[in-house]
Order: sequence, then structure tokens, then C-alpha cells
Amino acid sequence: MNKGKLYLIPVPLSIDSPFGWDAYSLSIISQIRHFIVEEIRTARKFLRIAMPTFPIDECNFQILNEHTPNENIDHMLEEVIEGQDIGLMSEAGVPCIADPGAYIVALAHRHNIRIIPLSGSSSIILALASSGFNGQNFCFNGYLPIEKNARKQHILELEQRSRHQTQIFMETPYRNLKLYSSLLQFCQPQTGLCIAAGLLSSNEFIRTMEIEHWRNFSPPIHKIPAIFLLGNMMSISR
Repeated sequence: MNKGKLYLIPVPLSIDSPFGWDAYSLSIISQIRHFIVEEIRTARKFLRIAMPTFPIDECNFQILNEHTPNENIDHMLEEVIEGQDIGLMSEAGVPCIADPGAYIVALAHRHNIRIIPLSGSSSIILALASSGFNGQNFCFNGYLPIEKNARKQHILELEQRSRHQTQIFMETPYRNLKLYSSLLQFCQPQTGLCIAAGLLSSNEFIRTMEIEHWRNFSPPIHKIPAIFLLGNMMSISR
């Protein structure tokens, strides 16, 4: 029996984003009836918005998030092994990037299942491209520690590395302002900071300044998905 395929389906970064799925992606998604998602409600919402006539009630949704037991993950590709295609959907952005989907892709490789990534927006890449920082050498660090001393040490290490390599990280939206406050407290005045929040939404905010200038500014980032970057603004000299 031929195995099915695993499609990596990026989800628009915002419910009101004008940038959704292209025609090719929609033609693929419309044929899939098995999905692995982080949250069923939002997955169904995006599918309905993109394809109002899509037969959602005929679909099977499996949940993959931080609470999913490992023994459940091992069985999530059974339909693919039996010959049916399955779609791995991120909650927002590209699957497997700051997303638990990498476990499924690793499992697919072990079973020699074909993996097909579909095109879509990544908040991490959009933030980097919009920052004015080094896009040739960068590192994504995920979430920073919550405990104050550990967070301070991590920020100082990222600041040191940002002199030669752009450092990218994020925070849970309701803690954005606490992270912002920590960056202002622990970073040097001349360190470059970019904040890119609400990307591709109606309240999109992107700004890069040195820390000393951020201290007189209150960014509109409370409870809004945001990406933070530390780095050096690129010189125009050639």
C-alpha cells in the first residue's frame, strides 16, 4: 500500500490578515480530511474563513500541543501510513517553527513519509526582514526564562551575542510588557532593539531603535503576539 503525504500548512498570522492561503494551497487543503492541530476551534475557524463550503464535519482533528502525551504522538500518522494524506497546521504561522509540529515531522521521516511544506508567512522571518538587523547571521532563541535572575543573565548573554549575530526571541503576549521592561533595565543604551507585534493584522506595529530611545516610548504590545530582536542596525556604507 502506498503511504499518504504529510502537508505542512501555515496558518495566517491574524484572523483579519489580507494574506491567506494561495490558490495552490487551497486546492491541496480542500482534499484533506485529517488534520493535526494545536487547537481545534481556531483550526476550524480558519478553514471556514478560507473555504466556506469546506466539509469540516467530515474531518478528523488530532490535537498536538504541550499537553499531548508522547504515546499519543506515536499514533498520529496511522492514517498516512495507511495511504491517506494529513495536514499539520500551526496555530499561526509556519508549522514546526516555534511550534510543536517538529515531533510529527521527525516521526514522518522515521516512517519514510513524504513531507510537503506549503508556502505561508512566518512572524519570525517577517520580523527579521523588517528589523534592519543582520539577516545573514541570526539565531532564534524561543522564550526567555521567567525567573528574574535567570532572565537577566539570558538577556545579557543575548545582548553580547547581538553585536555579531541578530538575536530573536518571543514572549507569551500577556507578559510582553514585563519582558520589555526587563530589556530596558538590563541592556546598554546603544543596543538595538526591534519589536514587531501584530504582524499582518490591522494593529501591526514594527519599530527599531536603540534602547535609550525606547525608554521614552510605550509600545502598543500588551496581549498582542510579538517578536523581539536585539542587534546592530546595518550600516549603509559599502
